[in-house]
Amino acid sequence: MKQLISYIATGAPATRRPAHGILPFLRPEIGFTPKWYRAALGIDFGERWHTNPEYRRQTRIEMRSEIMKRFPGTSIGQNDQDETDLLTGTYGACAIAAIYGIPVRYDQENWPTSEHQYLTEEDIENLTPPDLDQNPFFQSLMKQVDWIGEHEGRITGFMNWQGVLNNAQRLRGQELFMDLFLAPERTRHLMECVSTTMIDAAKKLHQKQKKYDETLSFFTISNCLVNMVDPGLYEAFLLPLDQKIAGAFDVIGIHNCAWSATPYLDQYAGIHRVAYLDMGIDSDLEKARKLFPDTRRSIMYTPMDVANKSNDEIKNDLEKIAREYGPCDIVAADIEYGTPDDKIMEFIEICDILSKKHQ
Repeated sequence: MKQLISYIATGAPATRRPAHGILPFLRPEIGFTPKWYRAALGIDFGERWHTNPEYRRQTRIEMRSEIMKRFPGTSIGQNDQDETDLLTGTYGACAIAAIYGIPVRYDQENWPTSEHQYLTEEDIENLTPPDLDQNPFFQSLMKQVDWIGEHEGRITGFMNWQGVLNNAQRLRGQELFMDLFLAPERTRHLMECVSTTMIDAAKKLHQKQKKYDETLSFFTISNCLVNMVDPGLYEAFLLPLDQKIAGAFDVIGIHNCAWSATPYLDQYAGIHRVAYLDMGIDSDLEKARKLFPDTRRSIMYTPMDVANKSNDEIKNDLEKIAREYGPCDIVAADIEYGTPDDKIMEFIEICDILSKKHQ
């Protein structure tokens, strides 16, 4: 089975990409917040960054140059398929909500968020998946994609289509969690619409990319909010839709942020062709490895731990991960401005030492 690995483009949140070649036993993937890059380079990550691929290209070159200067010899921000990825990070995690008409709120030094303009009960009852060929937001994104193809000769990168629960919450707000109990059929309808749009949007993007010899057919399900529902609710409402998404693509990845994935591992094991799975260090790592032996596993190591733990504490954490969970990625995402560069280099060095030990 093909595997996916973690990938953090410069200025972008964490996502996934296809694995290539021989992977280290512990493979570090490092990422920084927009505020980190703004402090270093003065980049404006507001609306222009997300709507103008030419400006993104300029800033990506600046960011990559800064990374190479400060962290020489590392793979931070690199996609080994192409030097210039002009797609990943566009609109952050807001694209599906924006397709459904929720405005995007931009920020000069942060990723965008969805405005708190939620669908009413009546809105949801009358909801249908938008026609993407006529949808203004989606078509504006496709114009950017066409520009990238015309100017770069390839459309390298990945949109973050999120997960069903994440997107449904952006559309309904906190009322969603009451709806699970008080209006289950209406909630299922909302989630069914959302999942259909996620699949359709990803497939239309893949078709654009295939014109330039890209052969992508994977999806990453972002279950960032899964700990807000118990395993029973996940199995009743979300597992069928995660299985639906998995059935529409060659392989999928499942992202859980740094939370414990333990309550959901048995359900995840019922999803076909899971090529990537991440979780927090407090998860049952040995169980995850047993259930997903052919999956590229990953640990989301928090930026607070990178910044605040001693090297000995970090080494102990990574040794535990290597012993119980490896081989895997170690994702240190969202590192904030103020974390010393030496801490980053030492973190990578510890991963390298342990990789050689366990390889």
